[in-house]
Amino acid sequence: MNGSEHLLSAMLPIILLLSFGVVAAVASRSLHLSPIVGYILLGLMLRLSGFDLGPSEQTVSLLAELGVLFLLFDIGLHFSFKRLRAQAADIFGFGPAQVLFSTLTIAVAARLMGLPWSGALLVGAALSLSSTAVVVGLIAERHQQDCPVGLTATAILVFQDVAGIFILIVAMALQNGGTPLEASASALAKAALSFGISLVLSKYLVRPAFDFVARSRNEEVFTAVALLVALAAGWATGTIGLSVTLGAFLGGMMLADTPYRSIVQSEIKPFRGLLLGFFFVSVGLALDIATLSHSWHLVAAVALGLVALKIVANVLASLLFRWSVPGSIQLGFLLAQGSEFGFVILGLPAVRSAVGNEWSSIVIAAVAGTLALTPNLASAGRWIAGTLRARRMTVLDPELEPQALVGPVMILGMGEVGRAVADALIHFDIGFVAMETDQRRLRDALADGYRVEFGDLSDPRIWEPAALEGRRVSVLTEPSLEISGRLTPLTRKFFPDLLRVAVVADAASAVGFANIGLTPVIDAPGDGGLETAALVLEALEVPSEAISDWISSRRGSFADTRHSKAEASSTLEVLPA
Repeated sequence: MNGSEHLLSAMLPIILLLSFGVVAAVASRSLHLSPIVGYILLGLMLRLSGFDLGPSEQTVSLLAELGVLFLLFDIGLHFSFKRLRAQAADIFGFGPAQVLFSTLTIAVAARLMGLPWSGALLVGAALSLSSTAVVVGLIAERHQQDCPVGLTATAILVFQDVAGIFILIVAMALQNGGTPLEASASALAKAALSFGISLVLSKYLVRPAFDFVARSRNEEVFTAVALLVALAAGWATGTIGLSVTLGAFLGGMMLADTPYRSIVQSEIKPFRGLLLGFFFVSVGLALDIATLSHSWHLVAAVALGLVALKIVANVLASLLFRWSVPGSIQLGFLLAQGSEFGFVILGLPAVRSAVGNEWSSIVIAAVAGTLALTPNLASAGRWIAGTLRARRMTVLDPELEPQALVGPVMILGMGEVGRAVADALIHFDIGFVAMETDQRRLRDALADGYRVEFGDLSDPRIWEPAALEGRRVSVLTEPSLEISGRLTPLTRKFFPDLLRVAVVADAASAVGFANIGLTPVIDAPGDGGLETAALVLEALEVPSEAISDWISSRRGSFADTRHSKAEASSTLEVLPA
């Protein structure tokens, strides 16, 4: 077989698998189910039908592992070191409590079912973890990233991912004849070293590299560098004996504090989505058909029992941290499934020996079942929480208030007008984020303390990373009539309540932007963006008296500045040569 024929034979299974995946995703959506369910069932059906992936099977497994890696990289992009400090209570307090409660609850149940304590504790630890891939996907799908449930669940998952690495290391140490204490100490030291190194690399290597790439205005290089950071960080931690997923998470964190977070997230999103699809298909392919056929009743019982025990443990941990009963129930149902780590940990020979081959297969199949049930469980938890809140609510429940780290305004361009709008929002304590493509203005705005990211909203791929969904106003300080006209149908469809303000130079331009649905404001010479700032403040329902007072003080400061400059100029003129 020549090279061309070999390539064609290897491509056909992948083409068929992608086709089946599209059908599974569309069918799941039409049945109001998560695509995750469709992917797992697709893998199971392929296994039952005897579909042969041939040489492509190893490729699919590799792509599935890369899917989890890119998911952790994306999570890291949302967890800057600043945010890690802000959510330290959830990550290092709530997270350990949830894992401990779930481990002990599940371990006691496993012991009562006849497993020895060593095997019961391993099973309890492996099943105490929840699925990052599933839960984070659901949170994003339901736009809960900025609500307390979404923020806390994500923080707990971050701790669980690190805990899963330690559990895996301990299990491998037992397999190699080591002691759990030695393995845990070694892993802790290596993880601490990795965090420290990532801090240094973020400041002295990664940030300067992206500054250089941004100046080149080369999108392909941006994608390549983002992939390089994710893969290199994963390779580095894997080389020293830690999980590659921990490295990918640290790689994302290295970029989270830079102005390039949004554009990097938009570049890797297609890779993450596609590769995660392969991961869930591989879960279905890995299920033991013999176990499912002969012990399906045990698989169902273990799956339901696992969900029930984790809900109880999660609710208890939530109540311990003074969550309300409705919030505790919602969080408990959301994190009630097993984890991707469960497949890895329970598949180790040492763990299978401690648990038993038959029980390992049953538990693995049950974990897959809980992944498929998760969308429905999360909906049930949300419905129960909503019902309880409706019955008892007398005042606004703080757990329902958004806790967004960005505000309702998006400013595009940080020239004179953009800065004026930003200053007005800062004065009234209104959150915003700005985007800039010019490197000089980006650098100057960051140096002056403004929150600015590198990116161009004319590319729809960046809308989600830039959190345009939650904005109320976007200000285009240097708009293009052609680009705005092309994007208007999309923005109306996805963001019908978004007020788009276009800053123009004359009345003719204002008419053109008004005709395509934008709100124009004429930036008169010497105005300094004050009209635009006033319009934005009015849209955000700031009292008109307060707006007038701010504009008066702003104009007064401008007048003082001009007067000082004039005096300096006249003084220079009379100085002797």
